[in-house]
Amino acid sequence: MPNANLSLQILPMVPQDQVYSVVDKVITLIQASGLPYVVGPMETTIEGDLDSLLDLVKKAQQACVEAGANRIVSVVKIDYSPDGVTIDEKIGKYR
Repeated sequence: MPNANLSLQILPMVPQDQVYSVVDKVITLIQASGLPYVVGPMETTIEGDLDSLLDLVKKAQQACVEAGANRIVSVVKIDYSPDGVTIDEKIGKYR
């Protein structure tokens, strides 16, 4: 069982008309990770082991730089439990 949920909100400093395309690159990176995730209107929540999740945050920062952002503000929230934490236990009843 994954032991953490990480919610990531990326705010790339690019021209306004480019924000969504840069965020889309980050979501594509998250999809390619193979980790379970849920895209929300303000942030994306990903499930996995803490090391993998934090590495994904670092890769997301780099993806923004490669897409032209000269600065990135990231808001990260982590729910960790040695016994495991899943997205489904939080929102499964709403699906």
